[in-house]
Amino acid sequence: MFEAAELGRKVSRDDFDAMAMTLRTELLDLQQRLRSADFPVIIVFAGVDGAGKNETVNLLNEWMDPRWIDTRAYGRPSEEERERPGYWRYWRDLPAKGKIGLFLSSWYHPPLVDRVYGRISVAEMDEQLERVVRFEKTLADEGALILKFWMHLSEKAQKKRLKKLEEDPLTAWQVTETDWKHWKLYNKFAGAAERLIMHTSKSHAMWHIVEGADARYRYTVVLNTVKEAILRHLEAREVAKKVAAEMKKPGKAKAAKPKPLTGQPSILSSLDMTQTLEGADYNRRLQEQRGRLAQLHHRAKEAGVSTVLMFEGWDAAGKGGTIRRLTNAINARDYQVIPIAAPTEEERAQHYMWRFWRHLSRAGRVTIFDRSWYGRVLVERVEGFCSEEAWRRAYGEINDFEEQIVEAGHVLCKFWLHITSEEQLARFTQRGEIEYKKWKLTDEDWRNREKWDVYESAVNDMVEQTSTRIAPWTLVEANSKPFARVKVLTTVCDALEAALKRKKG
Repeated sequence: MFEAAELGRKVSRDDFDAMAMTLRTELLDLQQRLRSADFPVIIVFAGVDGAGKNETVNLLNEWMDPRWIDTRAYGRPSEEERERPGYWRYWRDLPAKGKIGLFLSSWYHPPLVDRVYGRISVAEMDEQLERVVRFEKTLADEGALILKFWMHLSEKAQKKRLKKLEEDPLTAWQVTETDWKHWKLYNKFAGAAERLIMHTSKSHAMWHIVEGADARYRYTVVLNTVKEAILRHLEAREVAKKVAAEMKKPGKAKAAKPKPLTGQPSILSSLDMTQTLEGADYNRRLQEQRGRLAQLHHRAKEAGVSTVLMFEGWDAAGKGGTIRRLTNAINARDYQVIPIAAPTEEERAQHYMWRFWRHLSRAGRVTIFDRSWYGRVLVERVEGFCSEEAWRRAYGEINDFEEQIVEAGHVLCKFWLHITSEEQLARFTQRGEIEYKKWKLTDEDWRNREKWDVYESAVNDMVEQTSTRIAPWTLVEANSKPFARVKVLTTVCDALEAALKRKKG
């Protein structure tokens, strides 16, 4: 695989200087066009130690406007990063639309190094690389341009390069004992790297193998590749916008919306909505479960077990009241409630999952989402705010996100609070009559009510596609608010108890 990157190709100083000013100007012009684009550029640098990754990143920052470039290099995860899923730090650092992100020692580094040192098997490496592929596909599907450069040196060229760096007092600090240790393991690294590239070079995120021995040749290849890729992507996105605008014209095909399940039962219609809990029995069970939650959360905090609670449901189903009963059992320092509404300007500049990744809390804390990432397959789907392709692929993106949360040792509970259409109407009417509740009732609530059947169909699809073994949905019969509150509390306590037993075992 690497033979073509060991040919000793060079670019003379005169040739490089002759094209440098033009290329630099073209890159700056493209960067200005990019600032108003609807996608980010993600550039990953990996490869042989000493092959010029850092120098190339420095040149990109020098030739382009660094204000619109985010450069990220990763070492060992910090304590804050270890307390969250592994990809949290990469999601946190993604560039916004219109910007360029340069990544060093990023999501490819752990599987490569761990395989070379025998810390993971070939099968485990392949599994980690599949996650990388899904991550990059998720970003590319939302429009991101992903460029990946593998900077290569032959074993002989690497040794020569490391020695040259050591001999210069200005660069000697760049060479470490680890670099020489890696050089001694050159063949192992080459074998693992070949497997890595074969598994992860996809049409949406191809690897470019660059011979790194000659700096001017290396710079010429990388800079021209970046220029041409950004130009092509800008043009492709413009064409896509025109096609999308054409499809919105009258008479053109529309994105498919969920159809009512006429005559067919849904997952929600199978619930027993007559279940209630009242009076002294409710107060007793509520206090029991709140006391149980307080104790379990204290143990979870000491054990470093985080909890993610997610609430979806019909308007007026009682999500807010249920969350308040739950948080009353937890120290206010240990939880955060994240209300999800229309995305802010900052959030619209990122992948739609970014705002949920960023809120995952540190070990022992509780994060509560009032509405969630399921908006893409519910309101965005029903109201036509995203394409059919986007909401269909979101099921897999959501399952992958939740899998990473659970694999990191976090407790994840997902609740759909269900009420009947008749109960919703009664609660809407009551809200309109109570002064301090009027603000809760909006015109949008009434509009959503008119689409009850199609929302129910969307919920049915959502549960069918995303209620997995490791992240099941809990459907809550919420016509009786007391019953719903106790069921939610009991479910959270049971999940925490099971997690703590696993942790101890």
